[in-house]
Amino acid sequence: MRGAVALAGVTALAVMGTGAWLPGVSAAAGPAAAEPSRDSSPSPAPSPDLSRYYSQKIKWAACEGDGAGLMSDPDATSVPKDKNIRCGKITVPLDYARPDRGKVEVAMIRIKSSGKPRGSLLLNFGGPGGAGVSGLLAAQKEFEYLGKGYDVVSFDPRGVGESSPVSCGDAGAQEPEMEGDSDDPGAVLDEMRKISEECKKKSGPVLPYVGTVNVSRDMDVMRAVLGDKKLNYLGFSYGTRLGAVYTAQFPGNVGRMVLDGVDTLTEDVAEQALVSAEGRQTALDNFIDWCTDNAGCVLGTDARAARGNMAELVKGLDTYPLQSSDGAEFTGQDVVDVLGQALYSRQSWPALSQALGALLADGDPRALLRMSGSLAQQPPTDGLSGTGKVPGRAPADVPADNMAAALMAVNCADDPDRPDADSLEKEVGKLQEEFESTSAIFGRSMLMPVLFCYGRPPGTDYIRDDVRDVKSPDFLLVGTRGDPATPYRWTEETAKRLGSAAVVLDNKGDGHTGYAGSKCVRSKVDGFLLYGEMPKNGSSCGVEEED
Repeated sequence: MRGAVALAGVTALAVMGTGAWLPGVSAAAGPAAAEPSRDSSPSPAPSPDLSRYYSQKIKWAACEGDGAGLMSDPDATSVPKDKNIRCGKITVPLDYARPDRGKVEVAMIRIKSSGKPRGSLLLNFGGPGGAGVSGLLAAQKEFEYLGKGYDVVSFDPRGVGESSPVSCGDAGAQEPEMEGDSDDPGAVLDEMRKISEECKKKSGPVLPYVGTVNVSRDMDVMRAVLGDKKLNYLGFSYGTRLGAVYTAQFPGNVGRMVLDGVDTLTEDVAEQALVSAEGRQTALDNFIDWCTDNAGCVLGTDARAARGNMAELVKGLDTYPLQSSDGAEFTGQDVVDVLGQALYSRQSWPALSQALGALLADGDPRALLRMSGSLAQQPPTDGLSGTGKVPGRAPADVPADNMAAALMAVNCADDPDRPDADSLEKEVGKLQEEFESTSAIFGRSMLMPVLFCYGRPPGTDYIRDDVRDVKSPDFLLVGTRGDPATPYRWTEETAKRLGSAAVVLDNKGDGHTGYAGSKCVRSKVDGFLLYGEMPKNGSSCGVEEED
């Protein structure tokens, strides 16, 4: 419902650059390295002494909570006392160039292998801003087969969840909107600046040190603490950006790596948002084609007419929202939000069709609202980490806006571009037109996040300039043709940029990421991670019919 979620618009960027697997060398566990790899980059010379971080021991203990506040919520109900599921924390430098500036605690979760482990498999579910501790607990059944050969591990990246969570407080509770020609772009930018200042106040010292480059270095510390010579990694969506950066910083430490739902490494925030709007529109077109090809489709039998009717539905509800007995409004943008979630997984399409039918026939949005709530609870391997929805509930000490605030902070930290106010004010009208022409349905919701980096310092240029032609063992990239968030062309572009070590698996299906939705993709990914069976570069998985 309108205005219900702080910084809600930021979640539109969740998958912008809400997986990677390191291949090649044997993943057998070995003694932890005392020093970080000399391949680490960027790094000052001489390198600071980080041995105390690499040689630390993690204290594993029973997890507490229901999946969102596993570490520190004293009022939470304990999870089932499975002795194989344990949580813990490690410390990493706040600033790797100046380790004396302070420390950050990083929360981790481990599910012990049910067989003979060959080491650890580290997971990142995307976002950026997705919590891995609660994510793995919610999705543990998805990784039971991989758990036969690995201790399956995940973590809350710095700034997220139980790892010094960032927040913008109430500053973003009502997101500024840009509608029509009468809005003042300068006033919107002033609001963005105020939000930026509030984020600084609420987040504390960790905020300048969030971002993919530092999290990648944190992962190398995790590798050593877990006792692994090589990092074995499975990353989804934004997690593919994280994995790609690791291959550039620590090429000699790469084990078996899979990146699923491949992110861009080169496009700026505005271009990413535009491409994501286009991807969502393509996914919606595919859903409409599927629906109109089936008897009894609530949208009719004419796909072209159905597309037009969908756009009119959103426009009509934005102009004349439905109103509940308590005064809450249901707008066209609420429809867009549910579409954005449901299109991430083809399994959601039948339920989406039924929910739209109730809205169109009776003006009843309750099925859509229920669907939105249930999608938010599904495991993040369905790609739902990219919607800004995280399974479980936030613990008492994690701000309610943490996912959105972390997403914004990381995307801004990874983007070196900062147009000045004059340039942005001149470009706003052009951007509105460009986004709405790309997608009349998704364009508006994708535009506002483009402005959220205004008022923040420029981010790193390392990812855009230096993550290329990596010298690591071969690793696997999985791209899905009907992905609404990370278009297949990003897989091709990223593979070309990373060089010959990047092997591409082409998933012809729909949905965000391939591992959860395609049996073929799952089989090939599992085969590589467990047995080193790398698919041939350019091999594919076909469209699979629903069971």
